[in-house]
Amino acid sequence: MFVSETNNIAISNSKEMLNINSLYSKKELGAKVEKNKTTFRLFAPNAFSVELVIFKNVDTNNGIVHAMLKDIDGVWEITLDRNLKGFFYSFRVCHSNKDKNANLCVDPYAKAVATYTDYLNPRKSIVYAEPYDWEDDEWIQRDWQDLIIYEMHIRDMTAHKSSQTNSPGTYKGLVDKKSIGGLNYIKELGVNTVELLPSQEYGYMEIPFKNSFNGRNNTWNPYERNHWGYMTSNFFAPAAYYAENSGKLEKSKWIGKSGEQVHQFKNMIKAFHKEGIAVIMDVVYNHLSEYELANLKQIDKDYYFRLDNNGNYISESFCGNDLKTERPMVRKLIIDSVLYWMKEYHIDGFRFDLGKLIDWETIEAVIHEARKLNPQVIFICEPWGGGYDPKGFSLRDWASWNDQIRNGIKGENPFNAVGWLFGKWFDNNNFNRIKSYIRGTLEQEPFGLFQKAEHSVNYLESHDGYTLGDFIRLATGKLKKDEVVTDINKNAELTEIELKLNKLAAMFLFVSKGITMIHAGQEFARSKVIAYEENVHDEYFGMLDHNSYNKDNETNYINYEHSKINKELHNYYKGLIRLRKKHEAFRRADFNNYIFKEKKSNPFSIEYLLKYKYTNYYVAFNANPNKTTTYTLPAGWWRILADENIVYNKKVKAIKGKVILKPTTGIILQLKTT
Repeated sequence: MFVSETNNIAISNSKEMLNINSLYSKKELGAKVEKNKTTFRLFAPNAFSVELVIFKNVDTNNGIVHAMLKDIDGVWEITLDRNLKGFFYSFRVCHSNKDKNANLCVDPYAKAVATYTDYLNPRKSIVYAEPYDWEDDEWIQRDWQDLIIYEMHIRDMTAHKSSQTNSPGTYKGLVDKKSIGGLNYIKELGVNTVELLPSQEYGYMEIPFKNSFNGRNNTWNPYERNHWGYMTSNFFAPAAYYAENSGKLEKSKWIGKSGEQVHQFKNMIKAFHKEGIAVIMDVVYNHLSEYELANLKQIDKDYYFRLDNNGNYISESFCGNDLKTERPMVRKLIIDSVLYWMKEYHIDGFRFDLGKLIDWETIEAVIHEARKLNPQVIFICEPWGGGYDPKGFSLRDWASWNDQIRNGIKGENPFNAVGWLFGKWFDNNNFNRIKSYIRGTLEQEPFGLFQKAEHSVNYLESHDGYTLGDFIRLATGKLKKDEVVTDINKNAELTEIELKLNKLAAMFLFVSKGITMIHAGQEFARSKVIAYEENVHDEYFGMLDHNSYNKDNETNYINYEHSKINKELHNYYKGLIRLRKKHEAFRRADFNNYIFKEKKSNPFSIEYLLKYKYTNYYVAFNANPNKTTTYTLPAGWWRILADENIVYNKKVKAIKGKVILKPTTGIILQLKTT
């Protein structure tokens, strides 16, 4: 049912007749082409009027204007008797009869978007309706217990010249069969899942350095870039930048106008799936791109955002504007987006940024609806944002990043808060806490977090913070915090103690129960040295970077020459991945299958017997940097699966009786049965 504009105003202003905040519509929003007709719908319950503006070309604001009508549920709608595939469109949303020069707003449900590369991010929606041949592709359905995740940035994997692709930094380059990087490299490493840093269309540009906008003065980002993608603008559209094969992002240019990003994104997913590798998307549903105009802020600020009593945006995300996810149509927006990526792009799972900012009802609803499509769809949360609550997510059958294992093993920072890996106790860690990480950080243990071990995403490095390699470089004193690196390759090359620490950390991570996650380059101790960039005034050039979100340069690009420099560590990770996949005990053993033994003489020693089905394993770690320790093995002959030097691919001579571990080393053994 539609109402006239006059009636609309009366209804909108009458709390007795209508509670706008509880409105809900089941209609399909956005633009849809069907039977040579094109229908446009936008939910904007507080708007005075909405006009649809159609453009033939992206670089003009003179389009054909059509008035839209609003139904009783707050949805503005119009159907045009024409197939408008490939045309651009915007909505002009007015909030009073004096608001006739309102901004042209992008469709929040747009399936493809063209973006003008300015910090205000003018965008035009594209009527996209291209068919795609998925061949026989479908979701990869894998038990969460078996996931080995590789967190990566689409552009960074092939932007460096060492990747040897003809399409650097793009969707196409990532799956280029001739490249030594990207998918070919990931496949050779052996992981079974990739997690893409945000790849929905986002705000690429920052406020010009030392300039102000809406009271915000950019004193922090001389690059004027958001490289990682955590400023999402459109929840249904793939990022246009990664379909552009033009090197650096240029300012004041239209990108994405062909819509080719949709096709390339699908090709990328299909290529990963052909290699048996699942794809998780890192998604940001807690806030929108901070500075841009003409999105949900102008469409209906009062409905879509959390505001204080003065009408100012609440920003617990520290990104300027938090979405009011508890509103029915914001919840629908999130659910519709997730289901769309599953159905239209065959996405296998999602990692929610700052998930604690999303209300519990939405968290419960989104996983419930997604599992109707794919019962094994992956849902992982960053359990921060207005608190820290992995327990709450676990109760709702979500996995979460496990900060306990990260901080307990390596520490919180490399200067004065290192952890067990270095023979130190960070915070309240002790022998029992380290034990709990191995068994899944389960809630049945003191300080445990999770209902199930597969809810624990075990990791020691992510896009945030120093890489594990750099953490170790700093903690061991190879570099000081503000020291300038003068030789990139020499810095990358690991010293003997650095190699030992990286190996011990990796061994601990891969035998710990839960989901295993590594960050791109962790397998060769990737170092993020702030690269010099012309026309950028960065006082930290040459130093190690702990927050490289703004650098679209060699600071972030994967340098495959460094994987060759640290080939021994690369092969060690490759071996541990193979070991974890082959020996399901480390993924599926029960809590009571672990028998630990404590050494009073060495508080940083961990040894345990793992009994699983018809096989026994013995694992020992000596994280004491100053003490060689002797371990008495259980009865029988034991084959070495991994030691401080190598992860063995073939059977080796068995040992019995005892094993001696030097400082900062570990060993994994399997009982010989034949």
